[in-house]
Amino acid sequence: MVYVADLQRPTPAPDDAHHLSRVLRLRSGEPVVAGDGRGSWRLCRYRGPGPELLEADGSIIFFPRPEPLVTVGFVPVKGDRPEWAVQKLTEAGVDRIVVLRSARAVVRWEGERALRSVERLRRVALEAASQSRAPWLPEVLGVLDLSGLAQVVAPVPLALAHPGGDPPSVTMPAMAVGPEGGWDDSELTPGGYPVVGLGPGILRAETAAVASGLLLCALRNGLVEEAQKPGPAPGPDL
Repeated sequence: MVYVADLQRPTPAPDDAHHLSRVLRLRSGEPVVAGDGRGSWRLCRYRGPGPELLEADGSIIFFPRPEPLVTVGFVPVKGDRPEWAVQKLTEAGVDRIVVLRSARAVVRWEGERALRSVERLRRVALEAASQSRAPWLPEVLGVLDLSGLAQVVAPVPLALAHPGGDPPSVTMPAMAVGPEGGWDDSELTPGGYPVVGLGPGILRAETAAVASGLLLCALRNGLVEEAQKPGPAPGPDL
């Protein structure tokens, strides 16, 4: 699958054209799916190297965006783990991926580094969406603090992944995952953001981000049922 600006005249970007012609070595007439990243796609046929690389071979089909929109924010860690997390969140079907800053963050993306890093993550998301044939491209944003992310997802409430919280719910489809070591006490103020648990164990930061996206998308798609909150303990017999 390749993404194009105009499905009426599907023209792949130079990198995609090179991939189809030189890497995949498609033969004339082989099928290629072209999408616009906004829910529409159509079947095309590969014509060979040249300005008219693809020829439309089917009507444009629109795939409605699943609701509610799922948002996962995460604090970057060292190495290539942010790229891995964005790749898996895209494959899972997360709609909005947000890079966050946090008081306890070891890795801090600011200034030019932030711009370059977020742009790299957008390329990772594009490649992952193409591999998984996603009709909708995720929005990749950053770098924001929690209040900035809360404004982006409003009026949907923003929840924080934190041990001991309630089970994930589709009623709170926007979740932020903290750095390794967890959220700072100032970010867990009483009466602030609700907290959501991801199980009894402690997950690595990037694993928690992917687990959040997988659970929220599975709940939205009806693949799993929401866990029931435990009721109050029974009182003593009178």
